[in-house]
Amino acid sequence: MANNRHYEIYLSPPHLSGEEERFVREAFESNFIAPLGPQVDAFEKEFRDITGMSSAVAVSSGTAAMHLALRILGVGPGDEVIASTLTFIGSVTPIWFQGATPVFIDSDTRSWNMDPNLLAEELSACRAAGRNVKAVVPTDLYGQCADMDAIGAICEEFGIPMISDSAESLGATYKERAAGVGSKAAVYSFNGNKIVTTSGGGMLASADGEFIERARHLATQAREDACHYEHVEIGYNYRLSNVLGAIGRGQLRALPERVKRKREIFAFYKDALGDLDGVEFMPEASYGRANRWLSVVLFDVRKGAPAREKVRLALESARIESRPLWKPMHLQPVFEGCRVRGGSLSEDLFQRGLCLPSGTALTDEQLSRIVEIIRGCF
Repeated sequence: MANNRHYEIYLSPPHLSGEEERFVREAFESNFIAPLGPQVDAFEKEFRDITGMSSAVAVSSGTAAMHLALRILGVGPGDEVIASTLTFIGSVTPIWFQGATPVFIDSDTRSWNMDPNLLAEELSACRAAGRNVKAVVPTDLYGQCADMDAIGAICEEFGIPMISDSAESLGATYKERAAGVGSKAAVYSFNGNKIVTTSGGGMLASADGEFIERARHLATQAREDACHYEHVEIGYNYRLSNVLGAIGRGQLRALPERVKRKREIFAFYKDALGDLDGVEFMPEASYGRANRWLSVVLFDVRKGAPAREKVRLALESARIESRPLWKPMHLQPVFEGCRVRGGSLSEDLFQRGLCLPSGTALTDEQLSRIVEIIRGCF
């Protein structure tokens, strides 16, 4: 396990811009270190400016943001929510929080994201069977947007809202739009390994101001507007602290630079390893520009490449962290018995794929060392 090892090179560590300290100092000097405050307000505004979303609420995690979105949509027991199978579990567990059942959709070849054709097939089958589908949750995998227009058109045809899991794709674009724009609401993550981090945090954003104000209310323990603590429904302690909002403000200022460096790192790996037999890289769909949050490579033993695990262990022995792709949700024991449409593509990607170190502070010397170890496995 990679949890407590002291790696020399980590997969995707935080990278401070130097601007964070100024805003954190402001928070301390104003004595606003408790949850909420002017730094959170400013962070939400600056996030709206960057993405073009008209409303946003900063919360404690991307999972919390997804939970709020599904709660507002009325997802509950007996309902189904359709989600990408090739994703991190945090985008799926809120479905269970609400007592509903996830249904998984396989990836397509051009983006590795939710396959719109399989989604249309599943929704048609659900309609015929009388199943109550309350939402569709496509994930923007490793910083590449799902085909928002195609998926959105299908959702509109069936009258089902789309919640974009854009946790990994801040800074990416889809047809010149920021990741997440065009959905009913979009979820973003600021976990420590993301391209923008607040150490832990998330954002729920939407063009629907009432939707976000409802989320803001629920995220603040659903406290009513009274001088005392009055509650007529159950809410959550999901708001982001003012100190973490200050960190986020400093991080947002470096976003264009971080995306540029992530893409340079991907290009370095592709140039240095692309000539090897049985090696291929995550494609970039023609409709957008990925932020390349993580650089992902596939190893095909049938074409002369070493097994993925051989490469991972070689890197680990050199104290370099790498990681297999997300294990598809339909293969996770906790979701045993849940339906999946397709599945073979995501299973193959999981078996062959490896996420390489992608921290934006990596030097070319470190990248060359990583490449040398990988090439030595052939």
